[in-house]
Amino acid sequence: MARKSPQEKKKLSYLKDRRNSYGESDKASRKAIPRRKQVQSQAERRIVRQALGGIRVAAEPDRVDEALAREKLQRKSGWAKSPDTPLGKMLERSLRRRVKEGMLPPEVAEAKAKPARKARKGRPQRHSW
Repeated sequence: MARKSPQEKKKLSYLKDRRNSYGESDKASRKAIPRRKQVQSQAERRIVRQALGGIRVAAEPDRVDEALAREKLQRKSGWAKSPDTPLGKMLERSLRRRVKEGMLPPEVAEAKAKPARKARKGRPQRHSW
């Protein structure tokens, strides 16, 4: 494997590195993701338990089938994980915000965003700063 130049490393960093754009701390998401999955599973189990209404599963299997068929239970489409945003897109978003708030001239923002845009695959997106 060939050694990468600093330019290649920066290009890969803009493409591969990701930043949390959900609005919470990246450390908090380690706990929040399992908690959300837990709450979703508990809600689904609660719905099934209510549909069965006290039927003893081992003693009355026919009534269980009837109760579940009557309720038409389906898995709810609740919370789902979303991937973090690539570093290059986060950089462009940050620069657009700075230009909009007057913190940065558009020419400087364009120059700073150029490497990130160049690294991205496909057609480059042009923004009117």
